[in-house]
Amino acid sequence: DQAFEKLMADMGPFEARPHLAVAVSGGADSLCLALLMGRWAQHLGGRVTALTVDHGLRDQSRDEARQVGRWLQPQGIDHQILDWQGPKPQTGVQAAARAARYRLMQAWCRKHGVLHLGLAHTQDDQAETFLLRLGSGSGADGLAAMSAVRETSDVRLLRPLLDVPKAALQATLRAQGQEWIEDPSNRDPAFARVRVRQAMGEGGLEARGLAHSAYRFGRARQALEAAASELLARSLRAHPAGFAVLLYTPLEAAADEISLRALARVVAAIGGRDYGPRLDRLERLHQDVLMNRTKTAATLGGCRILMNDGKLLVCRETRGLPAPLDVIPGERLIWDRRFKIRFGGVGAAGRRLMPLGEQGWAEIVGCRPDLRHGPVPGPARPSLPALFDQFGVYSVPHLGFRREMDTGPKASQGPNFEKIRFSPPNSFSSTGFFLRNEPDILSL
Repeated sequence: DQAFEKLMADMGPFEARPHLAVAVSGGADSLCLALLMGRWAQHLGGRVTALTVDHGLRDQSRDEARQVGRWLQPQGIDHQILDWQGPKPQTGVQAAARAARYRLMQAWCRKHGVLHLGLAHTQDDQAETFLLRLGSGSGADGLAAMSAVRETSDVRLLRPLLDVPKAALQATLRAQGQEWIEDPSNRDPAFARVRVRQAMGEGGLEARGLAHSAYRFGRARQALEAAASELLARSLRAHPAGFAVLLYTPLEAAADEISLRALARVVAAIGGRDYGPRLDRLERLHQDVLMNRTKTAATLGGCRILMNDGKLLVCRETRGLPAPLDVIPGERLIWDRRFKIRFGGVGAAGRRLMPLGEQGWAEIVGCRPDLRHGPVPGPARPSLPALFDQFGVYSVPHLGFRREMDTGPKASQGPNFEKIRFSPPNSFSSTGFFLRNEPDILSL
């Protein structure tokens, strides 16, 4: 408990009497984290809620989830089972299950006002991640592996055990007489992580040394992130309509690694993606558009990139935009993973939220030709969020357009934009890569 208190000290600060969530599968790592974090929180007058996701992929998963609750109840730790519902993919099961876990747990935290979610990734997991990313050709960001703290729009993800060997956690549970569940998929060589784990054992590779290499790449990542933020501060102009303009000259003058990183951030934000584009594709774009100037237009990561007059315009491409969606007054939603929208109005539905499109733009500019000279450039207009009704385009807030129908047969009531804000999953400035001050605080 004293060692864990030191680990948590770097994760803070925390609110008074903190309420934390912790992801618990029932394996040794997550169960040990739940017990340690539970006692840590109780010492501060707070509490912990354990979250177990039942993926429904194995017949015994429900019984295992309930067993976790029975183990934690005597320790004063609340337990919630979250179900992954709906059809399961035939391929990429582990990746899909991981995405579902994070989605369900972060949604629970958002609903219950919990600010911190503990994850039980260990030194062994860090080493395996490092090797997996090394094999896939990752750059410095990927080789930095997992951040000890990651900020999301819903919750802070905490990994206090990144420097702790898995064996130490198993020994802790044995010393307390606590059983745990062994997931058979952790031994299935069909999964790449299992094969990497086996190769580490057969090749005599130590997790500690690999994890420390990831830590050193993390230091390099921190320095590069700071330089990229400085570059974007000098060269980027972002617009609330969801596009950005980059000055060409500062990007060209910067070192390749810095301009690549800056461009990746812009593409991730404008494209509404959780992560930047693949490094090889980004490098190709960087070479063709910025260095060789062999292209004046390209697509990457859900974005269109156009070069003109010494500037790069980065806007959302029309491919993959959301399908039309019926909306009602009072509804709140996130559209295209980029815009937080709240609808006002009264009455029934009858209006749909959808991309403006070329046809919608032609309709509104026919009655408002002055909009051609507005601040939103042509390539960015088709992807703008717009409200349509039976008569056509009703409202496009980023263009300052709203059809007036005070009298006559076209008069109607229904939802309208009350508030809209560009809020992508990743900001241009990045949330920062977090490293512990003492990477080897535990000599276990």
